[in-house]
Amino acid sequence: MVEVNGSWKEGFILVGFSDHPQAEVILSLLVSGFYTVTLTGNAAIILVSLLDSRLHTPMYFFLRNLSFLDICFTTCIVPQMLVNMWGSSKKIGYFSCVAQYFVALAIGSTECVLLAVMAVDRYFAVCWPLRYATIMHQQICHLLAAAFWFSGFTNSLFQSSLVVVLPLGGHRHVDHFFCEILAIVKLSCVDTGPTESKMLVGRLIILIIPVCIILTSYARIARAVMKIRSAEGRQKAFGTCASHLMVVSLFFGTIMFMYLQPKSNYSQTQGKILALIYTIVAPTMNPLIYTLRNKDVKRAIRKLI
Repeated sequence: MVEVNGSWKEGFILVGFSDHPQAEVILSLLVSGFYTVTLTGNAAIILVSLLDSRLHTPMYFFLRNLSFLDICFTTCIVPQMLVNMWGSSKKIGYFSCVAQYFVALAIGSTECVLLAVMAVDRYFAVCWPLRYATIMHQQICHLLAAAFWFSGFTNSLFQSSLVVVLPLGGHRHVDHFFCEILAIVKLSCVDTGPTESKMLVGRLIILIIPVCIILTSYARIARAVMKIRSAEGRQKAFGTCASHLMVVSLFFGTIMFMYLQPKSNYSQTQGKILALIYTIVAPTMNPLIYTLRNKDVKRAIRKLI
């Protein structure tokens, strides 16, 4: 987005759901509620897992990272979204828009890799229980954390650098409720085919590789669980993975359906609804899933209260 566009001075207009003003009012209230639950629930998980020494394990180390990512993800999007819904102006500054799509993509990409790392952690916990503490020691956890944060921000830097140089020809109306990177690409006044092809490669790497790792990990977990003779043992092994599976299904299901479907089948309205799920609903559900299904977390919360 070069200077001749004038967009760097005037910024952008986020159309959002302004075509349906009554629905927008109701949606703003729902989003406010979800955002409050997201902040409260994820902050509680971070606090509880830090204060309770029994939760100082690799699983909860990665869960703290997930909760922090969810807080950052929603905070990157929701406040600006609510300002636009409640105010008469739908504007967002140029640099604010660039920062928003860079940070949102970086955090989303980081979460993709983190969920794959969490699947590997569950694999070692279920399939190698006696060697688990040796394999997933503190230094390895920190290295893995550095890896998924670095890969997420690298992917965002790669894709954002492709978009920021696109000429927009004065187009300022973004048909979305936040500066979603593909919505910005659509504003360009030149052929974006080569740029979108490069971006697709980035999306495939950050989505397909983690999904393959997750599927492989859980296939091996399932095979190991089937060998457990006692029903109680199988239930316990499954219980350690159920919460993560639910989070993975919700997050990757919407992301892959939105970003990997054929361009001819893509609907902007459908894209906004799917974006609401993975930016607003999923971060709210994650703490609920992990607390309601996790006895250790519930016990730690009761202890603190």
